[in-house]
Amino acid sequence: MAQVMDRFRLDGKTALVTGGSRGLGRQIALALAQAGAAVVVTARGLESAQATAQAIAEEAQAKTLGLAADVTVRAQVEELVARVLEWNARIDILVNNAGINIRGPIETLTEDDWDAVIDANLKGPWLCCRAAAKAMKSQKWGRVINVSSMLGEISMPFRTPYSSSKGGLTLLTKTLALEWAKDGINVNALCPGPFATEINTALLANPAARAEMEANIPLGRWGDPAELGPAAVFLASEASSFMTGATLLIDGGYTAR
Repeated sequence: MAQVMDRFRLDGKTALVTGGSRGLGRQIALALAQAGAAVVVTARGLESAQATAQAIAEEAQAKTLGLAADVTVRAQVEELVARVLEWNARIDILVNNAGINIRGPIETLTEDDWDAVIDANLKGPWLCCRAAAKAMKSQKWGRVINVSSMLGEISMPFRTPYSSSKGGLTLLTKTLALEWAKDGINVNALCPGPFATEINTALLANPAARAEMEANIPLGRWGDPAELGPAAVFLASEASSFMTGATLLIDGGYTAR
């Protein structure tokens, strides 16, 4: 009988992490590799994807590949999945992490701002799930991790595109969990709170805004990106085998207030 820690191992699995060249995506890709998965890292720029993949390969002693793809473009997503299958014959874990945030009052945001955020944060995961479905169904095993946000559960002013996209991503997660349960595919959302990453550079650089955020985090600090990796391994592995359609909040207690 397998020991409990064996259920977290990902040996023999292939993972695709979108937006994996930096920030939370890089930490997730690294954690999956350390748990034994072969990992494909994507970014819009090929050089950054390849550099990150190489760094992870050296640090985790893992098989990795860096590929360029714009997840908002169907043809590029389909080509991406095809290349993953050509590289390692299967796709077991899909992490939809690529995303952007454009902040501002609704009357100053443009239609292009709205479209850019919705396309990256919601259309992109939808396209990636759609493209990976056939391979995962044929295997009768799969794990999809949609990186949503605590702002898919609650909200803040000046984030209409972002919160709308993440709320939609949370419900996309629940819907696909119902569609794919019979196929052995578990679909869950990982919902980070305030993490010290590039997407929050403006807030981190503003002492007043940073202090206000920290005052509302029960643990009293911003999250370290490395703290998200273990949660991703849990959702990607047999350790979460009876978990689907769920949202896992990693937010320092922010939404518990």
